[in-house]
Amino acid sequence: MRHRDEAGQVAGVEGLAFGVLVFVLGTLLIANAWGVVDAKMAATAAAREAARTYVEAPSEAAAASGAEQAALDAIDAHGRRRERATVARVDGAAFARCQPVTIEVTYRVPMVAVPLLGEAGHGLTVTARHAEVVDPYRDRVPGRVACRG
Repeated sequence: MRHRDEAGQVAGVEGLAFGVLVFVLGTLLIANAWGVVDAKMAATAAAREAARTYVEAPSEAAAASGAEQAALDAIDAHGRRRERATVARVDGAAFARCQPVTIEVTYRVPMVAVPLLGEAGHGLTVTARHAEVVDPYRDRVPGRVACRG
């Protein structure tokens, strides 16, 4: 009868634990990557809605508040949390006919978000910009029609 030693044997429980750990971390990595892509789509939609609302407003005061509200509503519609979003106008042009308006929306995505456990880490910040031109033929908008091109 031959006696065998344990040389060359594969670990049992340790191998399973390592496999489960790799699977869980890989799943979290893929979920986080999708979260970043989804947040970028939400920020892009929010910037587009904010710019469109801004150029359609009757006055500059109504434009600023309306644009921010439209962006935050778009963030809500995408199922994202509005307190993570920041809306800003990034150009210095006045609210007048033919003036371009660029709105920037930034959104902070947590590094890891686990249901029932919460979030961990600062994560990434996605940014989206959208530009529109104030309609030259609108009523009640200051300035003369002098668009070029």
